[in-house]
Amino acid sequence: MKILFICTHNRCRSILSEAITNQLTDSNVVARSAGSQPVGEVHPLSLKYLKLTGFDTSGLLSKSWDKLEDFAPDVVVTVCDSAAKESCPVWFGEAINVHWGLEDPSKMNDASQAEQAFLHTIDIISTRAKALNYIAQQPKTEWHHALKKLGANE
Repeated sequence: MKILFICTHNRCRSILSEAITNQLTDSNVVARSAGSQPVGEVHPLSLKYLKLTGFDTSGLLSKSWDKLEDFAPDVVVTVCDSAAKESCPVWFGEAINVHWGLEDPSKMNDASQAEQAFLHTIDIISTRAKALNYIAQQPKTEWHHALKKLGANE
């Protein structure tokens, strides 16, 4: 299962999803992330809280979905509401599309609230990533329903 996590700026939620999914899933799942309007840098708090919770941050980059045309995802997951409303590139082809809306933890003004928000978001993504190991073993015809259901649970 090749998953592409999309968020408009590719600096927080999609980056968190890529890092966590790649580290909590087995070799049957490969994750990448990208944005329609990437800002070119990963949010510093994304890196801070990934490291704090034991995730490797090496190789994480904010990039355009145009850079991943050769990735050919099986699944495209939007993690922010604005990305869910955008027209995706034609090269996504037959990919399964689901929306897993996540609140943006980087929008918190208070440091304590930001920490709580990041840790909560990391927890949600971790739970979903662990479930992907099971879903990836199912027939591909079952993936859409299972992924949609997984994104509805928090």
